[in-house]
Amino acid sequence: MASLAEKRMEDAEDHPIDQNTDQAARPEELRLLEALLFASAEPVDQATLAKRMPDGVDVKAALAQLQEEYAPRGVNLVRVANKWTFRTAGDLSWLMTRESTETRRLSRAAIEVLAIIAYHQPVTRAEIEEIRGVITSKGTLDVLLETGWIRPRGRRKTPGRPLTFGTTEAFLSQFSLEALSDLPGLEELKGTGLLDSRLPSGFSVPTPSDDVALREDEDPLDAGDNLELLLAPAAEPEGGSES
Repeated sequence: MASLAEKRMEDAEDHPIDQNTDQAARPEELRLLEALLFASAEPVDQATLAKRMPDGVDVKAALAQLQEEYAPRGVNLVRVANKWTFRTAGDLSWLMTRESTETRRLSRAAIEVLAIIAYHQPVTRAEIEEIRGVITSKGTLDVLLETGWIRPRGRRKTPGRPLTFGTTEAFLSQFSLEALSDLPGLEELKGTGLLDSRLPSGFSVPTPSDDVALREDEDPLDAGDNLELLLAPAAEPEGGSES
């Protein structure tokens, strides 16, 4: 019995494709975009792509067309953190998985802190503790800083000038989010069982913001603030229950 590859080769010989006709019918800007995106090791924003394209090209429309072309393929064109990149199709991601030794898994405390920062940013450590109802160790924040999913934004204009934290593009990329607004809302969280359907009256989930500009109650970071980003030698246990 002929192999699948042999069968396809026979089909190709019986039905040859005129590649010259195919290329002529396809806009050249799509080929240019493909080349730029495949050559880039990181996602690329639309403005950067536009600088590399010929004058007069509607980059937004070309990206939409290219995204449509790749939608049924094994590789899809996706937008992550407002940047464009090729990714393995979601239904084929299992092809790229392999068994590996997991060296570190986020604790429940770290997951809770990450969720609070994502939804409430900019937020200080004291505000995180108020929401969780438990003291947050420096080690928990250090672990999240080490992953690159959170960053210090600035300093709150309050006594002690505490650091404010927000999420990063790496966070969006890790969780395949185009923007923070793609985080699940109240009804979605209820539907997945992550929130009890019988919530107190007036309970709400904040709408996260992608605005990187400092708020009125934030000051810019000081020159020596990156010293505070040094990871603790060991994460201290959370004070009290991690519920």
